[in-house]
Amino acid sequence: MRFLSVGRALIAPVLAAVFLSGCAGGGGRPELPPAISVAGRETPSEEYVIGPLDQLQIFVWQNKELSADVQVRPDGRITVPLINDMPAVGKTPAMLADDLKYALGEYINNPIVSVIVKNFSGTYSQQVRVVGAAEKPASIPYRANMTALDAMIAVGSLSEFASGNRARLVRVDKVTGRQREFKLRLADLLKNGDISANVKLEPGDVIIIPQSMF
Repeated sequence: MRFLSVGRALIAPVLAAVFLSGCAGGGGRPELPPAISVAGRETPSEEYVIGPLDQLQIFVWQNKELSADVQVRPDGRITVPLINDMPAVGKTPAMLADDLKYALGEYINNPIVSVIVKNFSGTYSQQVRVVGAAEKPASIPYRANMTALDAMIAVGSLSEFASGNRARLVRVDKVTGRQREFKLRLADLLKNGDISANVKLEPGDVIIIPQSMF
């Protein structure tokens, strides 16, 4: 009997701590301001950075035979007529166009080159990742003006046992390089229609959704 009473005395504080941590959720984390507006823009912004597996259209004016539709390889390079293994990942379309223009200048005079991103995945730093208790956790290419609502629609909303109001957003501060965490109220947003819980996302954001403890 004494053994059982000692065991209960040891287990009780542990259970209490787990219960309190679950109830507290992300209460100590700051919240981001609500997204004021949502734009319907679905194309890369001017500062889009090319990533692996992006589909590119290379157009060389008055040189149809040098133009091509290519996919960026997993190693970050592309191959086009006359040019093998041109690095593409990490460059904007304008930067890649300049590099292709320079390389093609060895074969033709003053080439005019344009690069269009047709289907984009983006680099890891330009993706939004949703992990945990979502229906379909995934990495999503960031699009201009993307919000938490957009991200949750892309992953099929919360799973049955998700604790949406204990979700958190992890973001790296571009100035300091330090990681910060913010509280998200995804249950309020998705189940109660509280639009004030919708926040604007940034490239590289990670949304973590825990499961409910009960």
